[in-house]
Amino acid sequence: MHKAIIVEDEPRSRELLCSLVQAHCPDIEIVAQAGNVEDAVMEINAHQPDLLFLDIELQTGTGFDVLRQVEDLSPAVIFTTAYDHYAIRAIKFSAADYLLKPIDVTELKEAVTKVVSREKATQQHLMASLMENLKQLQNNQHNPTLTLSLANELEFVPLQEIIRIEAAGAYSKFCLVDGRNIMVSKNLKEYELLLAGHSFMRVHNSHIINLNKIKRMLKTDGGYAVMSDDFPVIISPKKKDEFVRVMSNRHL
Repeated sequence: MHKAIIVEDEPRSRELLCSLVQAHCPDIEIVAQAGNVEDAVMEINAHQPDLLFLDIELQTGTGFDVLRQVEDLSPAVIFTTAYDHYAIRAIKFSAADYLLKPIDVTELKEAVTKVVSREKATQQHLMASLMENLKQLQNNQHNPTLTLSLANELEFVPLQEIIRIEAAGAYSKFCLVDGRNIMVSKNLKEYELLLAGHSFMRVHNSHIINLNKIKRMLKTDGGYAVMSDDFPVIISPKKKDEFVRVMSNRHL
């Protein structure tokens, strides 16, 4: 049995989540509930739970304020939010788990199954990555660390180490500056949306490239971007004007 705490400032939402967990997650025991940052920190330190259901927006602060104040960052965390909060980007960068309200039972069960099986050391690294990414995004800095979820581990990759991301069916292949290739079971569309505004651009159906890693441009056959690993990435005709405009502005 895994001990869990629900941190949610809206009483009805708190009661509903508790009922859903009790009905559909038989291995989870709700040992405490809290409605504000101060009570949440006290309950977490007192009970040392295995799992936190943590609302992002609380009346006295945020769920991140809770994490900053607890003594141990090893509990698994599932964030909950009623809308697409600004912090969702940091959460997605870090491959942390979250549920949008109203909470779907299937998504709840899947999230619980995933997080309780995660090793504590991995969870600590993931939360540390999340807090650093949140700080960077709040300060308008642009080098967060992208957490790639692999079969048996999490890989933490700073954006500046990614040269390009190549489509491989339903998978995406990350090509890194150290020569490694990492295959992830997500498609390019997810990373296109996530990396928008971070010097990455989808220039073809098969490629997202790091604009900072372009070595030179070739005008032959419609246009290529030769990357720092010497791989020539074709520029789609539909993307050519946008690509030229973006690159021209970058070099003003």
